[in-house]
Amino acid sequence: MLTFAAAVFFLIVTPGPGVLSAAGVGSAFGFRQATRYLIGLFIGSNIVGAAVISGLAAVILANPAIRTVLMAASLAYLFYLAAKIAFAGAKIAFMQSKRGPGVGAGIMLQVINPKAYAVNTALFSGFSFAPDNYTFEVAMKLAIMYAIWLPIHLGWAYAGASLHRLNLSTRAQRRINYAMAAAMLMVVLLALFSSFFA
Repeated sequence: MLTFAAAVFFLIVTPGPGVLSAAGVGSAFGFRQATRYLIGLFIGSNIVGAAVISGLAAVILANPAIRTVLMAASLAYLFYLAAKIAFAGAKIAFMQSKRGPGVGAGIMLQVINPKAYAVNTALFSGFSFAPDNYTFEVAMKLAIMYAIWLPIHLGWAYAGASLHRLNLSTRAQRRINYAMAAAMLMVVLLALFSSFFA
């Protein structure tokens, strides 16, 4: 069980679309909006978890065409979120947004997030500690995941929101927003790289 908890911690704490976007939303729009976004991420994580546990994800993702469509949708959506964060508060008409991504955006990101499927598949198909009682094992894994997922994501959102609360100059806030968006785009580039060379 401790090995599983350690795996959960390291798989979730490493920057991926979820935690980076939580920090970005916090930085660009504040903690209240980031909390709404986190609710969506949490719901989306549970949808992905249910798909993995039930085997539905394995059946769907076995089709290369569906995997390609999901990867393209994920990359496009990450570009959109990165742009929304980068141009928060900007006067650029086509991207101007005073309201950040909310619950729906969080759900959408997780449902099309390749890292969410990879992490859940690794955690639920490995690290068996109660092979004779699958229901107990799944329940314990979910409890451990929630106990680790919530504080990590809240911490990233709070870190981003702390930058937002500093009341920095418009120029400094814009640079932070650009940096958060660039970090998300780096995840997009890494995902593209890994999909071509996997």
